[in-house]
Amino acid sequence: MALLRTRTSTKWATYPPDVLPLFVAEMDYPIAAPIAAHLIGMIGRGDLGYDSRRPAVGQAFAGFAHDRWGWDFDPATLRWTTNVMVAVTEVLRSAIEPGDQVVVNTPVYGPFFWAVQDAGGVRVDVPLVETAPTEWSIDLEGLEAAFAAGAKAFILCNPHNPIGIAHPREQLERVAELAAQYGVLVISNEIHGAIVHSDAVFTPYLDVSDAARATGVAVTSASKAFNLPGLTSAYWIPGSPEVAKRISGMPESVVHRVSHLGTHAATVAFTSARDWLDAAVVAIEANRHRLRELLAEQLPEVVLHEPRATYLAWLDFRALGWGDEPHRKIVKEAKVALSGGTAFGVEGTGFARINIACAPETLDEAIGRISRLV
Repeated sequence: MALLRTRTSTKWATYPPDVLPLFVAEMDYPIAAPIAAHLIGMIGRGDLGYDSRRPAVGQAFAGFAHDRWGWDFDPATLRWTTNVMVAVTEVLRSAIEPGDQVVVNTPVYGPFFWAVQDAGGVRVDVPLVETAPTEWSIDLEGLEAAFAAGAKAFILCNPHNPIGIAHPREQLERVAELAAQYGVLVISNEIHGAIVHSDAVFTPYLDVSDAARATGVAVTSASKAFNLPGLTSAYWIPGSPEVAKRISGMPESVVHRVSHLGTHAATVAFTSARDWLDAAVVAIEANRHRLRELLAEQLPEVVLHEPRATYLAWLDFRALGWGDEPHRKIVKEAKVALSGGTAFGVEGTGFARINIACAPETLDEAIGRISRLV
């Protein structure tokens, strides 16, 4: 913990030292050794110039996608930018007209809301449905109704943040059918795709069907899986030439902002840091089970929506009567920082999100502190 406190990123600089930060999606784990060695080598030789948009990163990610998910795409179609939300926003901006409707599945990653607004769209919420206690699904009937009512785009969160589900292939097939039927562009944010637990399967949207490729753009990055958010580098992949043409109005400046260090780090991550990723997922999944046990023992009133992807867990505090934003009480009185639920949409009222990519002892301390408020 002492070493982590020397970090200066958002996670460690936002709150005073007496607060355990488990809010923003940064891992506490050390960087993978191959990535660290490569970056240190670049710095040592002064290789800190403008990025050349090296094709190696596309080839590296294509190889990773093939080996992990059986997804094959032409790496020459991959395009670069700084981060996934820049890509989502600029793809959206180039594909819609001001006032067009854009669908999101709330509760969902809050910057989706900003992207719709920045692109000039009008947000349409089609909330996920709870098919069983703590089991969630895309509302396909609600999605079709929104598409039929004139929506022009759909921002898909796959895997879904904050619920932590990897959408099943059969659901994504239906999404693609509906998108093709109604002429809707699907922008699939797949930044958490590599962080899938042993009891789940990640399905890339563009690998689902011809209809998905005809309607979709995949947006991803190495940043979440390999803990590299400060090395700005992300990618988008149009599913077909027709989709590429539809978003061809994107400013050329978007691809010029990518980090030279970021593209190198991503290339090494996808080729040489896979063992590190596997170990990280094992640790995250162990913490997921640990969190379930800790809550059952110390905070049985809190309902855990257990993730099977990502390193983020969704907690329902409503039974404790701590108000619409329980994270405010928790950070003030227990000195544990969680993400507020309403940042993900109105469906997050009474909820909070916790980051479990930390040491088990950190999780123990956090739940112990919160439990003492009861």
